[in-house]
Amino acid sequence: MHPIEHFKTITRHRHMVMRHCFKAGIPVQGLLHDLSKYTPTEFIPGALYWQGTRSPNEAEREKQGYSAAWLHHKGRNKHHFEYWIDVHPEHKVYEPVEMPLRYLIEMFCDRVAASKIYRGENYRDSDPLDYFLTGMERGRPIHPKTAKQLHFLLKMLADQGEDKTFAYIRHLLKKQRRKGCIFHK
Repeated sequence: MHPIEHFKTITRHRHMVMRHCFKAGIPVQGLLHDLSKYTPTEFIPGALYWQGTRSPNEAEREKQGYSAAWLHHKGRNKHHFEYWIDVHPEHKVYEPVEMPLRYLIEMFCDRVAASKIYRGENYRDSDPLDYFLTGMERGRPIHPKTAKQLHFLLKMLADQGEDKTFAYIRHLLKKQRRKGCIFHK
């Protein structure tokens, strides 16, 4: 059990996501990001399975066959594409739903921060893209348009760096606020 180390890890991650959300132009989402990680349902398994080099949810999943902490987390945090799965009105089966832009941007900030926390001094701007591509190879249930948009931003980060990517994100959000438009790419 590593409650202090887990607390430090999730707090460092949250603060990094906050900084990224501020840079992206979604400060309120940054301030509210991942507060559910401090609830007993998520914090206790996190402390129990903490390793410092990967998500404790992965270790919980390996031991139990599922992660109760993750099931709780994804159901309360709209920046996870898994939150956006619902019954299709015509097909009557669960299918991914397109994520609203502001949650997609928070997801981007979250993935970049997680890569920085877990990779430490070995972090490269291509790490979040590599992680995303590995997940896509495994058949993650993400809406195709959301996947395309996230891939675009992660590729931009890998190729052009944070400054240009966050400038582009702020431009997108400003454009959406002015015209009510959705992501174009």
